[in-house]
Amino acid sequence: MNINRYDIILKPDNRRVLYRPFDLKSKERIIRIISRVHMLSEEEVSIQLQRVLTDFHKRHEKLLQFFYHQFEQYKDFLILDNDLSDERKLLLGAYFTQEYSYESSGLFNPSLVWHPDQSGLPNGAKRFIMSLRAVGEGHISSITFRSGVIDKDYIIHIDTPLPFVTEPRKIPNYAYEKEIYKRKLEELGLIDDFSTGVLSEIRPTFTLDELQEIINRSLRKNRRLIHENTRTADGMVILAISNYEVQFSAEDDISERVIFPSSMAEANGIEDARFVEFKNDDGSVTYYALYTAFDGRIILPQLLETRDFLNFRINTLNGPAIENKGMALFPRRINGRYAMLSRQDNENNYIMFSDSIHFWYKKQLLIKPFYPWEFVQVGNCGSPIETNRGWLVLSHGVGPMRKYVIGAYLLDLDDPTRVIGRLREPLLSPNENEREGYVPNVVYSCGSLVFGDTLIIPYAMSDYASSFTSVKLSEVLDELER
Repeated sequence: MNINRYDIILKPDNRRVLYRPFDLKSKERIIRIISRVHMLSEEEVSIQLQRVLTDFHKRHEKLLQFFYHQFEQYKDFLILDNDLSDERKLLLGAYFTQEYSYESSGLFNPSLVWHPDQSGLPNGAKRFIMSLRAVGEGHISSITFRSGVIDKDYIIHIDTPLPFVTEPRKIPNYAYEKEIYKRKLEELGLIDDFSTGVLSEIRPTFTLDELQEIINRSLRKNRRLIHENTRTADGMVILAISNYEVQFSAEDDISERVIFPSSMAEANGIEDARFVEFKNDDGSVTYYALYTAFDGRIILPQLLETRDFLNFRINTLNGPAIENKGMALFPRRINGRYAMLSRQDNENNYIMFSDSIHFWYKKQLLIKPFYPWEFVQVGNCGSPIETNRGWLVLSHGVGPMRKYVIGAYLLDLDDPTRVIGRLREPLLSPNENEREGYVPNVVYSCGSLVFGDTLIIPYAMSDYASSFTSVKLSEVLDELER
């Protein structure tokens, strides 16, 4: 097969920074900092604030609004009751703000979907959105985006990213569904007298504030059992805040949008989002992504959904079949059910079916390591691609010296538990220009597209940078069917 590597390399850029809360944890330190700012005269406050703005204002949009927001978060620590000037509030907010270079270490594991807006393009061209895993200080991962166009000659044009970076606004009144929430509590072993009492008081749909109020009231009612009930109460809140909704402004370019870890389950990162354009039964489209939330100890598969790449809903996946990582959703229902690939045991690839996208109960072994280049582990490189000859699945295989390569297999369209064929040799292996990086000897992808008669594969190079390759779809399918 003729593999065409594009002369495009997306490298991490440490100039792309976002502002983040600077959380000092220690109440004593917070009070001391506030006290020191209180001691400054108004003239000194003005001078210091102007220095901050001179250094940082051109690097960010809406920076002053964030300073005000940070001041509001810490105003309960104020030691004086007198009114503060706006400049002093802004300066206090600046002391509890920091810059974070979110892609300073890596920009890799890309995933492609077609852009919901295809207007204004030349004939034969198509616009795409690429998601990437950005890694910054402390190896914390987030989701960032780029856009681009593939023209009629299969040339890929990447839009130049804008200099500013924006986090979304978290929706404060996210509504939870009681029945889904209860089923997840059962899985976590958090159903007891305390949680049953709380559940009896909440409505069929409820907000986090409502849940927190009922929990606090229940704890006060049973002060004698407060220590026994605290574990359950904390677990109920942690579960709730792991499900949330965020929103970007339509004014933010796609390259400015970053989904940074927001919940405790994601404290150490959002990893390897596999985006897919999902066709609903009514013909509408929802973009889903399955990713791995990591808190430093435990990995938790999460589901992200959006229709416009402005509003995103994040939910936990539930059920005994939700284990490990590397999950990829099929782009439509099959025989009336959702279908998903997964890696349950760090070695093999499985397939699962469910009536609900949020709950998965059974798994079935699909692919085991078979060829030497995948003896260590086999997994998927994104959602299956529907072709007229079967479901094309790009896979990753791990061989000697922990070398990652990209392979492929083909599944029956009506019965994807049936494997039609597998490539005997890798489709893509790291060459000498791709094997050096944060994790050497790795090529990896989280989602490809078919454009005309060509398979377009975005791929990561050794967990550092990303590029593209392409191959004729018919050549891949012919080889698989042999």
